[in-house]
Amino acid sequence: MIVEAAGRLFLAPGSARASMDDLARELGMSKKTIYRHFPDRRSLLAAVLDRQFAAVERTLAAAAQDAQGQPFGVRVERFLIAAGSELGRIGAARLAAGRGDAVLRQYVEQRVDAVVYRRLEELLRDGHRQGLLSAPPELLSEITRGALERLLTSQLPRDLDRTAADLLRASVDTVLYGAIRPAHPRHLGHPGIGDEQLEAVIPTARDEEVGP
Repeated sequence: MIVEAAGRLFLAPGSARASMDDLARELGMSKKTIYRHFPDRRSLLAAVLDRQFAAVERTLAAAAQDAQGQPFGVRVERFLIAAGSELGRIGAARLAAGRGDAVLRQYVEQRVDAVVYRRLEELLRDGHRQGLLSAPPELLSEITRGALERLLTSQLPRDLDRTAADLLRASVDTVLYGAIRPAHPRHLGHPGIGDEQLEAVIPTARDEEVGP
């Protein structure tokens, strides 16, 4: 009950100044009772974050399970869309700012790395081992990580009236699918794009040569 109420209070937008006194009033109990369970605000916030990231981890595991047996591109897309939606839901970008607390910021970064980006790297390495990626998985991981983090803090989703997860899907279509080798004439997970269309969109060195 304490952790749930603390999550509602401390993680709500504009709640950076919420205090343990505010939480005690919210719960209708004394601060002394709260401190019997959590010695300070930081330890309580850590418990709140553990709860939030456990929910994120469950969602990502379910997305991966649902995509089992699907083409590699579909598996990557579903993972990233689930990750973008979940990180947006818990306000990970605001949390990573640390709310003035360097320890909290480091803790959030570590949890995002463990729950999201290590899973992404494993997925991309698996694609590389299968010969499905024409670019190093480390590079693709950095690209998708940068796109995700930028979209979570950008004004662009609001300007376009789209969610960060929607725009991440477009980023995957634009960037990642160009790195996935087709297993057949049409690209994995992207049945509308064939080799001829891709070559028309992405210029090669041969296209850029200027004749005499």
